[in-house]
Amino acid sequence: MKLEVGVGPDGAPNSLAGRIASMRERIAAAALRAGREPGEIALVGVTKKQPRERVIAALDAGLTDIGENYAQEARSKYAGLPDARKHFIGHVQTNKAKAIVETFDVVQTIDRLDAGRAIAKAARALGKPVRALVQINISPAERFGVDPGDAPALAARLRADEGLPVDGVMAIGPNTNDRGEIGRAFRRAAETFAAVGGTTLSIGMSGDWEEAVDCGSTMVRIGTAIFGERE
Repeated sequence: MKLEVGVGPDGAPNSLAGRIASMRERIAAAALRAGREPGEIALVGVTKKQPRERVIAALDAGLTDIGENYAQEARSKYAGLPDARKHFIGHVQTNKAKAIVETFDVVQTIDRLDAGRAIAKAARALGKPVRALVQINISPAERFGVDPGDAPALAARLRADEGLPVDGVMAIGPNTNDRGEIGRAFRRAAETFAAVGGTTLSIGMSGDWEEAVDCGSTMVRIGTAIFGERE
């Protein structure tokens, strides 16, 4: 796969490696502005609708974490890839739990008890440990996610009853251009993360990652800003 080099007409890098490097630099600068250490924030490249060759090129360029919304799409795309942490960021259907655990290392979207139980059961059956995050709903337009107030109890029950290592919180920001609304939603996610516990607050995507970093995100999920438009 031939990758372009140089910069685009707007001055932004137009190579995949350049966009990854540029995103890391921008995240580091945002972290420093927020009084944080850049190393606190992981970058997950969202590979939805991207070809396998582009994913391989991103890993060759130094990306270490990749994420997908659909287990079926990821199974063939991710098979035999170089070492990378694979994140499931789609809605968990209980009948797909085995496929999710087989393919991914982290399940970011546990939003109800039966989903967590299904993932824990599949992990035990396969003998494969997975990390989990509780997905909370902080956006009026979002279909999925547990109410933030119910997240600590859900996490505690999954840890105690199922032995599922719940390592924090994931959320999708509101679909708006109102930066204040985005910030308020992300601050609520950060408060929920403090109550749930763990090491990972996964908030922020291509359009709102700067607000997320300012609100304490430890993981941003970036698709278009790295890979370009989906095919």
